[in-house]
Amino acid sequence: MSELLSYSKKLIIEQSEELAIEEAKKDPRKFEPLYNRYFKKVFHLILNRVGDKEMAAELTSNVFFKALSNIQKFKFKGYSIYTWLFRIALNECNEHFRKTGESRLVVMDHSHYEILSEEIAIYGEEHKDLLKNALVKLKKEDLEIIELRFFESLQFNEIGEVLNISEGNSKVRLYRALDRLRKLMKVA
Repeated sequence: MSELLSYSKKLIIEQSEELAIEEAKKDPRKFEPLYNRYFKKVFHLILNRVGDKEMAAELTSNVFFKALSNIQKFKFKGYSIYTWLFRIALNECNEHFRKTGESRLVVMDHSHYEILSEEIAIYGEEHKDLLKNALVKLKKEDLEIIELRFFESLQFNEIGEVLNISEGNSKVRLYRALDRLRKLMKVA
């Protein structure tokens, strides 16, 4: 019974989001509910990468400006518009780092540490700094997919949508990235 209720809620959210997208395509002022729903998530995603509130606010503004400007191109494929916004946000962050030469941050709270340490089979608070240092040493693509899965809690199909790859490829890339992370930590 609870599965049915969960499915019903998801269906209602998807239908209301799809309707909001179609309305925004007709009238840009109708984009506001989508903006209100996803602003905080996008802002925090960017803030966790750039570490500066003013810059995060500017980049978030760019994300929503680009989304609104290109809403006509958005095609609903059963995924939340959040995955599209997420892709735009990651591109904005990457462009920012290219232009400024700044390094991106890795923000990992205790829950992220617990989830990721369980996945790579390391335990104990003493490994937290080791894990964070190893994450920083990963290639950008490896870090990004680990963050999407373990810090942003995206499903594999959503990761595929964000990165414009198949669901199967997102699984393969994640497990390869985790192997490289284990090697950096010398955990086999």
